[in-house]
Amino acid sequence: MNLINVGFGNVVVAERIVAVILPSSSPSRRLKDDAKERGMLVDATQGRRTRSIIVTDSNHVILSAVQVETLTQRLGSVQAPPGASGQ
Repeated sequence: MNLINVGFGNVVVAERIVAVILPSSSPSRRLKDDAKERGMLVDATQGRRTRSIIVTDSNHVILSAVQVETLTQRLGSVQAPPGASGQ
């Protein structure tokens, strides 16, 4: 299990992340609003500006104050566990 820091000491299991998206589009805002209504929204911004939205395989939506590019770099640096080659 690999953990990704999404800002301010908050971490997410890397293997559960489906997408990391920008919060500025209308579909992103709808996704956030829908998740809030369903009780599946996690705000990990600590009151800062939302700079990325993380979607997990459990349909949780996580707001982060970390840039999308930074999160993708962190995800790219995570090594897959042995035997998880995807073949």
